[in-house]
Amino acid sequence: MDLNANQTFGLVCAHHHLYSSLARGMPSPDKIPKSFGDILNLVWWKLDRALDLETIEWSAKLGALEALERGTTCIIDHHESPNAIEGSLSIIQNACHELGVRVNTCYGITDRNSNDFSTNMAMTEEARRGLEENRRFLQEGGEGMVGIHAAFTCTDETLNTAAQLAVDMDVGVHVHVAEGDLDAISWKRLQQHAADDWILVHGVLLPDNHQLRGTIVHNPRSNMNNGVGYAKPTRFENLVGLGTDGIGADMLEEFRIGYARLREFNVEESPETVWNMLDVNTSLFPECRKDKVTWSYEEMDPWHLAFTSGIRPVDIEIDGKPIMKSGEFLDIDSAEIRAKAGEAADKLFNKMKELV
Repeated sequence: MDLNANQTFGLVCAHHHLYSSLARGMPSPDKIPKSFGDILNLVWWKLDRALDLETIEWSAKLGALEALERGTTCIIDHHESPNAIEGSLSIIQNACHELGVRVNTCYGITDRNSNDFSTNMAMTEEARRGLEENRRFLQEGGEGMVGIHAAFTCTDETLNTAAQLAVDMDVGVHVHVAEGDLDAISWKRLQQHAADDWILVHGVLLPDNHQLRGTIVHNPRSNMNNGVGYAKPTRFENLVGLGTDGIGADMLEEFRIGYARLREFNVEESPETVWNMLDVNTSLFPECRKDKVTWSYEEMDPWHLAFTSGIRPVDIEIDGKPIMKSGEFLDIDSAEIRAKAGEAADKLFNKMKELV
């Protein structure tokens, strides 16, 4: 990945949820979540139901700004906003492009909000709308994939239709897989569909011989935060990339956390193992090679970076256009973005308080 000692290509976040950028300071859940299911139901699925197109825009802008501040120029995003589906992907793309950030996004279709949901029922209207948002965005030239939330929240018809849409549009599928106990078995329903261009996120509970094709994206910090376990990513034959699952886009910090977790698992391991995941990220979003980031630290190699914090970008060029010079943005008003994002967060939090 090195160009010069302290210069790299733009970094890639291989799995992000830009819609979560406003989450910090959100209202506390009505009760303390005690399981992965509680975390989803009481926190994240409540937040995504409160999103509207305005809060989606400012969340994406804030997420893109914070990515640039950490030298990340490319984001592979997975979006969900069940009460604001239509047009959401274009808003995310435009918000990122306004700051110069490259983004590949998708809508994570799901049937989970149907009161009578079961895997053998017909596809719900919510899933159809999500599917059509993916179709519209891709047909209009958006850079993205077909998104699926996870097998355990989708009917068989939904999974089949989404997989076929990906084939028809010549793109992969971006899906959460075996993240926690809720998806301990249902991920098997993806085996007949998965292809080499799929992005399989988490994989914590995947067996070694899972037979799923695609790139697995490891999210060590999120997995620890949700208490779902350690994915043991070195056991997979699949390529393995590195994501944040929506906890910012600081890939050097995620690299350090990933290495510390790996080292705890196997003291013989090297930081180069997790560094190689960043190289896989580059292969997933190769346009990052057109970007250049000059850093505040001279030795941008895994053995130095695993034990050095506080490194920041000094200069950033995206596709030849200067974005940051001497640590300062050239055409981005970061103060305004943060102020507008703060207003959007207040609106989002008030909406969350209204939801049961």
